[in-house]
Amino acid sequence: MTIQELRKKAMQLPLTPGVYLMKNSSGEIIYVGKAKKLKNRVSQYFGSQNNHAIKVRKMVENVNDFDYILCDSEFEALVLECSLIKQYSPKYNILLKDDKGYSYIKVTNSSWPSISAVLQKDDDDAKYIGPYTSHFSVANSVDEALKIFMLPQCGKSFPREIGKGRPCLNYFIKQCSAPCAGKISCTDYNEAVNSALKFLKGDSADVIAELTSQMEDAAEVLDFERAAKLRDRINSIKKVKEKQKVAGSDVKEEDVFAIAQSDEKYCVSVLRFFDGRLRDNEWYIFNELNSLPETRRELITQFYTMGHNIPPHIAVDGEVDDIELVTEFLTKKAGRKVEIVVPQRGRQVELVAMCMNNASQKLALSMGRNGKLTASLDELARLLNLPKPPVMIESYDISHTAGSDNVAGMVVFKNGLPYKKSYRKFSIKSFDGQDDYGSMAEVISRRLNRYEEEKDTGEGFGILPDLILLDGGQGQVNAVLPIVKAMGYDIPVFGMVKDNKHRTRAIASDGGEIAINSKRQAFTLVSTIQEEVHRFAISYHRQKHKSSSISATLTKIDGIGDKKAKALLKEFKTISAIKTTSVEELCRAEGINKAIAQKIYDYFHK
Repeated sequence: MTIQELRKKAMQLPLTPGVYLMKNSSGEIIYVGKAKKLKNRVSQYFGSQNNHAIKVRKMVENVNDFDYILCDSEFEALVLECSLIKQYSPKYNILLKDDKGYSYIKVTNSSWPSISAVLQKDDDDAKYIGPYTSHFSVANSVDEALKIFMLPQCGKSFPREIGKGRPCLNYFIKQCSAPCAGKISCTDYNEAVNSALKFLKGDSADVIAELTSQMEDAAEVLDFERAAKLRDRINSIKKVKEKQKVAGSDVKEEDVFAIAQSDEKYCVSVLRFFDGRLRDNEWYIFNELNSLPETRRELITQFYTMGHNIPPHIAVDGEVDDIELVTEFLTKKAGRKVEIVVPQRGRQVELVAMCMNNASQKLALSMGRNGKLTASLDELARLLNLPKPPVMIESYDISHTAGSDNVAGMVVFKNGLPYKKSYRKFSIKSFDGQDDYGSMAEVISRRLNRYEEEKDTGEGFGILPDLILLDGGQGQVNAVLPIVKAMGYDIPVFGMVKDNKHRTRAIASDGGEIAINSKRQAFTLVSTIQEEVHRFAISYHRQKHKSSSISATLTKIDGIGDKKAKALLKEFKTISAIKTTSVEELCRAEGINKAIAQKIYDYFHK
């Protein structure tokens, strides 16, 4: 069917709740959705495509037909939607892969046993502790145990490799007892392994009591070296417990969801807390998503449809579509009350930020980028309500001395880093005197006109920015935004407002100011951009002002105007060089004849 035929069919649907199934030319279901009013929701897909996300536009291009199922209520439609997504795994729905399986703690059967986290049992004579549902928790716990009890993490086999190598760095930072170099006896090694296994089984209190007793016994027989080692182990266990408290939740059991964005991909992170401690961490990478509120609804419903345990408390990083329906769905599925909240203050806000940072790091790693920059661009996009994090940011600043030597600097940041090959300088041409608003308007007009001339090159002025940041407040924004719109461009324009100490205070829009101080990562990025554009603009102004002062010296000579002064400076670079140049050599400058050259020579040698 054509788009027009599909729209005609959609307009015949009833205004009742239901589920719709989009199909391609092969009859395969490629998308499942639910609607409160089927007619309104489905017909939207086949209207104007300008307001749709890229993912939706791609899906619509592949739709050849659709089917629908009427429901008695929107809640019933939500339940059916979840069931059908699980059944058909449609291409354009968010699909979370449930490939975790179980994890085990493996202890090899030898005189020098090793401990490791594994995803499956092997057919060997090793001892396996488990199964555990969270590989994240098992891997973290094993890593902590190996460090606390100074057990090797290198994978060497003992006693075969004892004495065959020098200790590695872990020995010198007190994270390994170096059996490879014969630094520990077999008896002491096995004692450390047994203590580590007790710790991994959750008996940390018993382990501390046992180690304390051993420490006291060693001190009594004046074996202070052994007592010190045991003391360090006790302190390490206590530090781990404190670290877990710091990373823990003030709610006994909860899950935290956050979505990080880049210009290319999205990452969903889920932190899972049980008994107030972080027990699991899951994350998923996607190339395309729908709107964030709709995405959160799909993520949460599908995550728990996969069979994950539903906690009583779920924290998210933003608005969730149909949050009342989703809450009702999870409450009925769990058999007890479930709440979904967007935290506004306190410890819960910190946990969401931690989850967001975790998602940003995973996203940056998947693209080979810097995690902090990815997080700061994502935070800036959310703060300014941009559709996605900006790749190219252009920033402008005006510099002058009491209205003279008016210039502007343009700096470019690409993926959060200075992109110096695209920096540009502007000399204000349309007027003399001080008018920062007029200067900014002239610069932006010239920049966009240059885009029209160079857009085929795809470089420099031939690339449009995703965001424009002006050094200044609402006045600068109001001077520039109408020009951008009048020239037919949809580029977000904001100002960077300073406090009385010339530090970034807020971001100005055409509707007022947006506080930025609480958004740490975005604040750091914007401050860096503001400092860089100010530095670039003022350095150009000083350069021009100095050149202007030198030109003024030359124009005092009879017969020398601005044009000849510039020609002399172009040829000889400095006043000092002009002073020491002969009459014949001065004639090399454009427009300088022998008579004028003689006047120049006489001026500097009278």
